[in-house]
Amino acid sequence: MTNISRRNALTLLGSGIAAFGLAACGGGSGNTEQPSANTTTADSGKTYKIGVLQLVEHEALDAANKGFEEALKESGIAYEIDQQNAQGDQSACQTIAAKLVGDGDDLILAIATPAVEACAGATTEIPIVGTAVTDFAASGLVDSNDAPGGNITGSSDLTPVEDQIKMLHTVLPNAKKVGVLWCTAESNSDLQAAMAKEACESLGLEATDFTVSSSNEIQSVVESMAGKVDVIYTPTDNTIAAGMSTVTMVADDNNIPVIAGEAGEFNAGALCTYTISYEELGKLAGQMAVRILTEGASPATMPIEYYPSDKLELLYDEAKAEKLGIDPEVWKTLGNTSA
Repeated sequence: MTNISRRNALTLLGSGIAAFGLAACGGGSGNTEQPSANTTTADSGKTYKIGVLQLVEHEALDAANKGFEEALKESGIAYEIDQQNAQGDQSACQTIAAKLVGDGDDLILAIATPAVEACAGATTEIPIVGTAVTDFAASGLVDSNDAPGGNITGSSDLTPVEDQIKMLHTVLPNAKKVGVLWCTAESNSDLQAAMAKEACESLGLEATDFTVSSSNEIQSVVESMAGKVDVIYTPTDNTIAAGMSTVTMVADDNNIPVIAGEAGEFNAGALCTYTISYEELGKLAGQMAVRILTEGASPATMPIEYYPSDKLELLYDEAKAEKLGIDPEVWKTLGNTSA
């Protein structure tokens, strides 16, 4: 097995995991006026202007941004990229989106649902590629995920919510009360929480929502979970992800295990997760952008793309698992693995 710091990673192959879940929510405070521009040139043709609007800084979204630009570099196209980050401020998203449209960019990358929504409100002409969005259609961004029908397409960060809950039940069989922690500012988090609660119900678990409206509420809400829940489940929610170190600090103080929705949350102190790679998700978005820019592909007819189910990873913290008395062999029961 491969050690990740003090943790273990198992790569799940084939059909070990097939169900998927989600991500995206707001939080934090805004700083919108410091663009970061990089230029890459190639031997042929036009230099494309690309604007990037990222909702907030945290590991998953940063990785998606990195993967997007890696795909551009690998394509060999010439481009100028204007990196903008709303620092979790949804009104700042609107300001930045208007700026990118005003700059006459050839294409906009929007990272996380509120960022895509802001760009959608700013232009119906400039192609928008979104990423770190769970369900484009359910969020009202496209007509359907198979046939978007407008100027928006992208890659979905649908994650295996049902299997994450099954993992919770397998690893912590004595846990009966699950606290689902998420931010109310994001529709995708609402959807993912509903999926988690349905999965809990099917396993005979009692699931209760614990919600925040901003990052300022995370500590007090997690403190309120002590004595009420046996385990915390955190979806791939941007506000929670950005404040995950606070979640795990309080949870550890109260001996409450945390099951995470993605690798960035896991790296901030959760017990375990099944996860997609946000860097690879960003690469998918970048490859779509290249097709739009160089081949004349239309977002209207480009289906939403998804992370391959055969590349999901199981990550767990061996030290925390040992402290909780979890049998090391249990991880091997969660799917076909490479050791």
